[in-house]
Amino acid sequence: MSSVVINYLILIVSMVITIAAQVYISKCYSKYKNIGNQSGITGFEVARKILDENGLSNIHVVETKGELSDHYDPGRKVIRLSRDVFNGNSIASVAVAAHECGHAIQDKNGYWFLKFRNFIVPFVNICSRLGYIAIFIGIIASLFDIAMFGIILLCAILIFQLITLPVEFNASSRALKEIERLKLLDHNEQSQGKTMLTAAALTYVASLVTTILEVLRLFLIISGNDRD
Repeated sequence: MSSVVINYLILIVSMVITIAAQVYISKCYSKYKNIGNQSGITGFEVARKILDENGLSNIHVVETKGELSDHYDPGRKVIRLSRDVFNGNSIASVAVAAHECGHAIQDKNGYWFLKFRNFIVPFVNICSRLGYIAIFIGIIASLFDIAMFGIILLCAILIFQLITLPVEFNASSRALKEIERLKLLDHNEQSQGKTMLTAAALTYVASLVTTILEVLRLFLIISGNDRD
């Protein structure tokens, strides 16, 4: 099998994994955002309750634009929830809001993986930009040592994504514990919330796999050009 065929196969597999992950999380979110929780509690109320119960009343919960744009900002100590999550009283709203609170609790407890991930973000951003520039220059100018150096720089993205996995899975675990402890959902709803959070976590696994495949594909391209 030629290197060109292998490169195309890797590209196709990466695209399939990415699309499948996005379709799966979108399908789960669409399903559970249309199922209301029996207590009628909104995402904002969930976040506020979890934060206050964990001594995090200093953290603000605000509404933000977009769908699945929810995130915790450790620098400004703010949880931003998308409109449907902030105002909604669905299973998805509770699960997503609780997950972001999980990150806030990680921050409070000094969770090592979260601290390290936040610390390396500027470094990863620089390595990502320089890596693709080095690969482009190396291939165009036939300077394959420079191109390979670009591959090494891109490995910083892999490290970041690898560290992200325990951060996200741990945040979901904390979220489910808080949901159960504070009785925010009943037993059946908790199971549905867990399914929602698992789907979201799998997108990070998919991102890691596709990045590995992309680095491998670039490596094969550079190696093939070097031999030519």
